[in-house]
Amino acid sequence: MIEKIIHDNKLIAIILRKDFHKEGISFLTDNDAQLQLGYLSHPAGHEVKPHTHKPVIRNTLGTHEVLFIKNGVIEIDFYLADKTYLESRKLLAGDVILLAEGGHGIKVLEAATIVEVKNGPYIEDKERFQRKKD
Repeated sequence: MIEKIIHDNKLIAIILRKDFHKEGISFLTDNDAQLQLGYLSHPAGHEVKPHTHKPVIRNTLGTHEVLFIKNGVIEIDFYLADKTYLESRKLLAGDVILLAEGGHGIKVLEAATIVEVKNGPYIEDKERFQRKKD
């Protein structure tokens, strides 16, 4: 299953649940998204031809993150850019989330291992605030 969290026509996050399956290549983000999230499922023997990526200048605004929940259970709170609480979701082992807009907070409900991927280069850009979940 795929869940898209949208507010005022802006994509806040995409959750790719561990039970999602579709053959072939599926991109879950629009072509103009600053960080692309794709799902690839190929049969044994399939080959991706060797390739490189041409050096292209890409301009991005902000930081987008992808979290892979390897094990455990987390709850992620979504906030708007003005720090207004929006909603929350639980993520389980095997789930993947793309965090695109607004803010977020994470509470670990069961000991978790998470792999994070985000656009770089790294710059300390976090503005921390108190959890505001109702």
